[in-house]
Amino acid sequence: MSARMTFREKLEKRIENAGTHLCVGLDPRMTKPDEAAKLWLQDVIAQTAPYAAAFKPNSAYFEAHGWRGMRLLEMILKFIPRDIPVVLDVKRGDIGETQAYYAKAAFDLMRVDAVTLNPYMGSDTLAPFLEYPDKGIYLLGVTSNPGAADIELQNCGGRHVYELVAVMTRASRQAGLVLGLTNAAPDVLQRIPDVPLLIPGLGAQGGDLSALKDSGRLAPILVNVSRGILYHGQEGRTYGEVAREWSEKIEDALA
Repeated sequence: MSARMTFREKLEKRIENAGTHLCVGLDPRMTKPDEAAKLWLQDVIAQTAPYAAAFKPNSAYFEAHGWRGMRLLEMILKFIPRDIPVVLDVKRGDIGETQAYYAKAAFDLMRVDAVTLNPYMGSDTLAPFLEYPDKGIYLLGVTSNPGAADIELQNCGGRHVYELVAVMTRASRQAGLVLGLTNAAPDVLQRIPDVPLLIPGLGAQGGDLSALKDSGRLAPILVNVSRGILYHGQEGRTYGEVAREWSEKIEDALA
C-alpha cells in the first residue's frame, strides 16, 4: 500500500476490489477486555474481512474499560488487514490544542484512516485533522437518532442545520458526512453534496435501504452494520455468513 494513498483513494480501491460497501462496526459490549474478548474480536474481523469495505471500531466501548480497553483496541487495529480502511468512531468536537491532540492520538498513535467528528464548534474543529492530508474525516450531518430533529433537521433562515454542516465539507476532499439511514429521506439526500457518506442505522436501528435506491451518487458510500453482525442472534450462522448477506443487500440497494 502506497504511503501517499489518501483515505478516499484507499476506500475507493477497497470498494472496487472487494465489491462491497459494507462497513463492519465493532461495538463490543464486553464484560472485560480480556484474552477471550480479543480472540472473539479477531474472529469477527477474520470472518467478515472478505465482505468489508471498512471497519468502524467505536472507541467508547473500549474506553469504558480504561487502559486495558484501549490496549485491546490498539491490538485489534493491528489485526485488521492493511488494505481495509479503518474509521475510528470518536465524534471528537473540540478546538485548538485539544483537538490537535485528538488528531495525534487517532492518526499518529492508532494510525487509523479516518475519524468521525462533531462539527458544532465550527471549522476550527476540522483544522487539526485536515493537517493530515492522507486521512479522512466524517462530519455528523444527519444522524440516525430521533434527536436529530432537535438540531440537525432544524431550518435556519431557509437552510437546515445539516446543510450548513455539509458546506463545511468544501474545506477539503478529505471530508464526508455521516447520514443516518433512518433519516435519509430523498429530500435530505438531494440537499447534501456528493461527498463520501458514512451511513449508520441499518440492522438493529431499522433503517430502510430503499432510501439509497437510484441516488446516483459518485463519491464512496459506506453503510455500517454493527449489532446486526456482532449480535446477529441467528443460531448456526457465522459472522462471515451474516456479513456476506448484509453486503449483498447493500449492493442490491445501491445498484
